[in-house]
Amino acid sequence: MAKSLHETNDKIQDIAVLVSLITPETKQSGIDPSYSLDELVRLAETAGVEVAETAVQNRDKPDPRWLIGKGKVLELRELMDRLRANTAIFDQELSGAQVRNLEEMLDAKIIDRTQPILDIFAQRAKTREGIIQVELAQLTYLLPRLSGHGKNLSRLGGGIGTRGPGESKLEMDRRHIRRRIGELKRQLEEVTRHRRLHRARRKETGVVQVALVGYTNAGKSTLLRQLTNADVYVENQLFATLDPTTRLLPLPGGKEVVLTDTVGFIQNLPHDLVAAFRATLEEVNEADLILHVVDASSPMRQEQMAVVGRILTELGAGGKPQIVLFNKIDLCRPDGLQMLPSGEGYLKISAYDERDLAAIREAVQRRLSGGTKSFRIPAERGDLASVLYRIGDVVNQQMDEADMIYDVNVNQADFAKYGYQLAPFAVQKPDVHEETNESR
Repeated sequence: MAKSLHETNDKIQDIAVLVSLITPETKQSGIDPSYSLDELVRLAETAGVEVAETAVQNRDKPDPRWLIGKGKVLELRELMDRLRANTAIFDQELSGAQVRNLEEMLDAKIIDRTQPILDIFAQRAKTREGIIQVELAQLTYLLPRLSGHGKNLSRLGGGIGTRGPGESKLEMDRRHIRRRIGELKRQLEEVTRHRRLHRARRKETGVVQVALVGYTNAGKSTLLRQLTNADVYVENQLFATLDPTTRLLPLPGGKEVVLTDTVGFIQNLPHDLVAAFRATLEEVNEADLILHVVDASSPMRQEQMAVVGRILTELGAGGKPQIVLFNKIDLCRPDGLQMLPSGEGYLKISAYDERDLAAIREAVQRRLSGGTKSFRIPAERGDLASVLYRIGDVVNQQMDEADMIYDVNVNQADFAKYGYQLAPFAVQKPDVHEETNESR
């Protein structure tokens, strides 16, 4: 069975048995083991693997040699022989020693949850930055596990866990891999430096940034396409898009903001991947507003929202202003819709409903607004008129003796940048926008 893998090329079909270990610690973590295993099935299928069967073991604690118990390993070997499976994918992270021991016992390719994710990312990466980040994540993951991938390394080109820009580096020794990691980090730092320059220019010109974040397959790319007519790849699969896409989003008041689609999050997102993609994910930190897209039809939406919240906190963006978009309501049952939160900061939408798209634009404009402010401008200070229009939308103006009084719907970001010039001429009036919010 497994010997054939040594002689095959990348046309080989991976036939896998998926394995999950459930311990008391797993249950206490709040992660639903059955959902995690279902997600692993989808990850494997997205990576091009045929899933033959799943196997679950309950233990008090992981076995240090095989993760699962020795008896379960023998059962797994019989199952894989019967199904002619050539790969075992574990839902938990394996050490190099565990990979080596399992390879010897099962005579098959052994990979863990991280590798299908890396494999999918390798397939999706198109830009130079994406390719660098994926290779860096692959090599960082591989380095401490070299001793445990003896047979895997002889199966290069054999499918899942070996694809992508890092595949030609897998047989390098640690010294060469460390050298390559250092080189990739230098290249990524250069990319990061360019990103910082672009972000600084956007800040200088007063560009407002909005970031789409959410669990993978929540519909972020669909929303970006519908809101901005962006030509982006949209498909009902995990990590359909990898490289971030930025487009201009026109708001009802005539202003435009920059809308960026970010990579989707997933439970147990590999730390190596988060570290490698930090340059991309930093777009979230620079955003003035986050649109958190949630798959309202998913039975695990609460857990998915918690995962996104945790990763945002890790990135340092947990405190950013946020609007939660419950997407795919057209796939929800009426009683399910009633259970979704309502009120300021929440919208129930379908990405294909024009009225809902209009509601998103209105909500973004309202959230970015600094409210309505009034300014009394003396006749001799006509030069300030351009500043008034730069900080927001002038909704009313009237003469009062020799002065002109302007009412302006202020944009927070623009006001923070240019408002100091108008501070001496501000008229203390109740903030119409704040009154409206309080009355809701």
